[in-house]
Amino acid sequence: MYPEQAPHVPAQRAVEVHQPTPYPPAMPVPAPVVPVQPGTVPAVASIVLPDGRVVTGYAVNPVQPEPVAAKPAVSRTAVNVALGGVGFLAVCGGLLLLTSFIAALTAFITQLIVLAAVIFGGWIAVQLFSASGHRGGTTVNIRKAVFKRNHFHG
Repeated sequence: MYPEQAPHVPAQRAVEVHQPTPYPPAMPVPAPVVPVQPGTVPAVASIVLPDGRVVTGYAVNPVQPEPVAAKPAVSRTAVNVALGGVGFLAVCGGLLLLTSFIAALTAFITQLIVLAAVIFGGWIAVQLFSASGHRGGTTVNIRKAVFKRNHFHG
């Protein structure tokens, strides 16, 4: 093997090791202090577990929820809906009466128009077909007229 063909070996480098910088531990957050009224310090209770360990601590009374204000028997929303329904029914009744009044008025006006047409038409018919007297105009006496085959020759 020739020196040109020797496998390539990388040059040795110095190895640098970086150590992480430790941060100081965070300050622990103190537990909130609950103020205790003097004379109300709860009694210390000890419990023996089945394996023989003893657990000592304060007895904690369960927190009682505040009493809820008594609700009225009927909610305000239900009362408002009921009053709205009563008002709507009153309006619907008024609208029903209004439409009935408009229909009756329309029928009355239609009957008046028909009555006027009958009276006026009768008066015109009487004027056209009445043969009583002459009321002016030109009178033509045809005496020498000759009718042949239903044709008038004057």
